[in-house]
Amino acid sequence: MGQIAIEKNVGGIEGLCVITPTVHGDNRGYFMETYNENDMKEAGIDIKFVQDNQSASTKGVLRGLHRQINYPQSKLVRVIKGSVFDVAVDMRQNSPTYLKWYGIELTEENKKQFLIPKGFAHGFLVLSDYAEFCYKVDDFFQPNDESGIAYNDPTIGVKWPISSDMVLNLSEKDKAWKPLK
Repeated sequence: MGQIAIEKNVGGIEGLCVITPTVHGDNRGYFMETYNENDMKEAGIDIKFVQDNQSASTKGVLRGLHRQINYPQSKLVRVIKGSVFDVAVDMRQNSPTYLKWYGIELTEENKKQFLIPKGFAHGFLVLSDYAEFCYKVDDFFQPNDESGIAYNDPTIGVKWPISSDMVLNLSEKDKAWKPLK
């Protein structure tokens, strides 16, 4: 491998990957590759990303669980400021891990990235006072194709790390998503 280490099938869910870059630093700061197509292909991952997105949120903001139905997107997500708990839910009906979820804390310190393939619902909770979240996608967003699932769906049972000092903040759209059953 080159400049990034790829842990495949995290949480026992096929396709989910945690990527850790090699960080080169000195007293002036650091340098790291956040994406290396050759390393990805060597690991058996061949995704062509077409768009980069970035969002900023404050503590307690929960975005998700979102997905595209007919135009699903693979996502490569990371945090450049602060900390979030990032979650992917397997929505592939023929998958042996259908409805299983995996969560990981992504921070500016650990510099980890989370690769979420097509067929997953995705969401995150901001743990720090402020966070900037970046992600690459392999297809363009189709607003009429968007769907979602209630973040607290009991069938899925995501264990969000909501602390006692946290005020949960969801958009009206995210509040309106229904549980699966």
